[in-house]
Amino acid sequence: MAKVHSPVVDGFDAWIAAFLQPTVLIELAVLVGCVGLAWAVVALLRRGMNNPNSILFGRSVVDGVLFPLLLLALGYLARALLQHWVPLAVWVVAIPVLMALVVIRIGVRVLQVAFPLAAWVRPMERSISWLAWLVMVLWVTGILPLVLQELDQITWKVGGSTLSLRTIIEGTLTAGAVLLLSLWVSAAIEARLLRSATGGELSLRKAVSNATRALLMFVGLIFALTAVGIDLTALSVLGGAIGVGIGLGLQKLAANYVSGFVILAERSMRIGDNVRVDNFEGRVTDINARYTVIRSLTGRESIVPNEMLITNRVENLSLADPRIWASTVVSVAYDSNVEKVMQLLMEAALSSERVLRDPAPSVALSAFGADGLEFTVGFWIADPENGQLALRSHINLAILRALRENGIEIPFPQRVLHVTAAAPGPGAVPASAPKNAD
Repeated sequence: MAKVHSPVVDGFDAWIAAFLQPTVLIELAVLVGCVGLAWAVVALLRRGMNNPNSILFGRSVVDGVLFPLLLLALGYLARALLQHWVPLAVWVVAIPVLMALVVIRIGVRVLQVAFPLAAWVRPMERSISWLAWLVMVLWVTGILPLVLQELDQITWKVGGSTLSLRTIIEGTLTAGAVLLLSLWVSAAIEARLLRSATGGELSLRKAVSNATRALLMFVGLIFALTAVGIDLTALSVLGGAIGVGIGLGLQKLAANYVSGFVILAERSMRIGDNVRVDNFEGRVTDINARYTVIRSLTGRESIVPNEMLITNRVENLSLADPRIWASTVVSVAYDSNVEKVMQLLMEAALSSERVLRDPAPSVALSAFGADGLEFTVGFWIADPENGQLALRSHINLAILRALRENGIEIPFPQRVLHVTAAAPGPGAVPASAPKNAD
């Protein structure tokens, strides 16, 4: 039987009597001083830091984890000094409140940084807050030891061991704390690795970050299972089952994870590259362990499994040369001055600053169309990530303006029809022949 701790507050009447003592003012003054000192220290330390994803500092002074941690440490120090001179009343309640605040801030900030886009983060944050405040109230009122006693009485036999509800709850909370700590450390390492990294270095650091997070989560899971009371030797059977599952049903998932690390390690595809995969062209915005996110110029995002990037043909438009060639087709009337038209088209192409001068644009008489002469205006650009539609529209407007100013006709579809009268056949009666009289 576990030892039952004495309640923090022995009785409501004693609690009220303690708060009516004049020494409460001294405790309140010390508490206010601790709050001000913690605020000043955190404000001084976060000066010059503009990282809103910082777990320790957050977006404001009181938004991070450092402020409640420092305040809790100062609270313990103040309580140890005051208990020799004055009876404690305020600090009996303040310490549990500060501990609950620390738990809430750690849980919320770690989840926000580790999973910024997950939909389940918000409900989890609320659950952590409600649980922390509930435990604090039970602790302050002295009900917590009684609740733990009752939880110890609810037991059941699992295999060769007997588990109580209290043991399971404490083990689950310990497992959650260990996993939160693992996420905290992995988030800090990821932020440090990805800071000021670009191109191939960014991809390599992303791979190291993913591997570090996976390793820390695995180690944290092992410690969490130990905290719950699960014998790790029994996991050998589970490991064999997982191996069979990977060999059969999970081989695609395992292939995606392996392919992700291969892509990041080989640097065949990097964040920021323009690629074309399965007739989908766009810019690589993120490379995860299982999939790669490609964003097109229209704003659409495609989630491509990493295995596809290894086994299928992928065009990396940025690997060798970021420059790409684009073109537009123009038709003019057959009686137009060809040399003049080619000069106007060249000037229209050079009117855009995005068009490269080296290599220079080209104008070619590409075809004799059914309605007119067809010219192809080709040009090179070095910033395909900015899109091509606006550039092509700008050049087409310049071409249209130049052709109209010089009186060059842009033909519309025309067809010439030749109608031939049919020769009269034998026995045919001319339309003008008079009818026979009766």
